[in-house]
Amino acid sequence: MGSNNISGAVAVRYATALLEVATESKKIDSVEKDLNELESMIAESADLQRMITSPVSSREDQIEAIATIAKKAKFQDITANFLSLLAQNRRLSMVQSLINAVKIEISRRRGEIAADVKSAFKLTKTQEKALQESLSKAVGQTVAINVSVDKSLIGGMVVTVGSQMIDDSVKRKLERLKRAMQSNANTNTTAAVANQN
Repeated sequence: MGSNNISGAVAVRYATALLEVATESKKIDSVEKDLNELESMIAESADLQRMITSPVSSREDQIEAIATIAKKAKFQDITANFLSLLAQNRRLSMVQSLINAVKIEISRRRGEIAADVKSAFKLTKTQEKALQESLSKAVGQTVAINVSVDKSLIGGMVVTVGSQMIDDSVKRKLERLKRAMQSNANTNTTAAVANQN
């Protein structure tokens, strides 16, 4: 089993534990809001990304930083305590996997289909809403989207709903164009050789 599968399984375990506490306290919506806000903060701050992922960051620094963030953002006690637990257990680096696992589980409980969206640029809330509505219409069921930024796509996006993937990225289009040009170059070379004979 690869390390990604292991960290994914650990994220699901942590996410399930968090949701059980949130369900008992009837605060799932509030915890979901906190995690969405944290996700935005991480996406917008290189310093925060470094603090979370760097093995150089000490346990104490991570605990203190995440407590400060939770207090400033006025997170629920459940969310703040949970993030503190992640920091204590040196699991803060997997917070994005955990957020994704929580979103998927909340969507499942609501009877929604989860869609993974990788975009070359950060989408606005309006764009996210429009995308979510058009995907829901196409699938014929409520779709909850999980958007992440992947600058390697150059432009456009890759949408995965269940086992279906729609790749409308500039990167993919350039790859197709490159293959088409290579294919034409090979055909032209063959034709030129044939003409010489």
